[in-house]
Amino acid sequence: MFYNLHTHVSVNRLDVFELINQYPNQVNSSLPSFSVGIHPWYIVSENLQIDLDAIESNIQLQNCLAVGECGLDKRIETDLKFQKNVFIEQIKIAEKYNKPLILHCVAAYQEAIQIKKDLKVQVPMVIHGFSKNYQVAKSLIDNGFYLSFGKYLLRNPELSDVFKQIPPERIFLETDMIEETIDLVYQKAQSAVDFDINQVVQNNFKRVFNL
Repeated sequence: MFYNLHTHVSVNRLDVFELINQYPNQVNSSLPSFSVGIHPWYIVSENLQIDLDAIESNIQLQNCLAVGECGLDKRIETDLKFQKNVFIEQIKIAEKYNKPLILHCVAAYQEAIQIKKDLKVQVPMVIHGFSKNYQVAKSLIDNGFYLSFGKYLLRNPELSDVFKQIPPERIFLETDMIEETIDLVYQKAQSAVDFDINQVVQNNFKRVFNL
């Protein structure tokens, strides 16, 4: 069984457990498992309360496993302070219902770490699509974050050296929006480590998402 932390399109395979990313204004609650959150690219201030209400409504469903993707992105025009406020509101929902958070984080890792510290966040927080160096990875791990790898593990050879240094209990794998299959991501991940990547990711999924 392959466990896919973050994808936007279901592959409908019996051997793949996938967490399908959805946005608050277009949730299909009949999906077997999904996450729902306000991506920083798609924050609309006029719809904010409606979107937050939709997240809170859906997160109570058994098949809604996480809040996200949500987070911070310094490379977009949306005011960072406003992004932080929207992110914090979603953290509050996740904490209220004891559900993990899946994070989109671009050039804002220290800000995410600081928010986690300030709010004393207890639920798991997973950085999706991790692509940075080991120094950034270690800083996140030391502060209790999980890291999910996908596209960049396939396309950046140097990331394998980072990946092999990550504690196994903090690893997830994903496809996000790439054409490559989750099988290929697992194959690449397995080539970098000497433990059973399938078993490790499965165990992490069951623990973090209470499966």
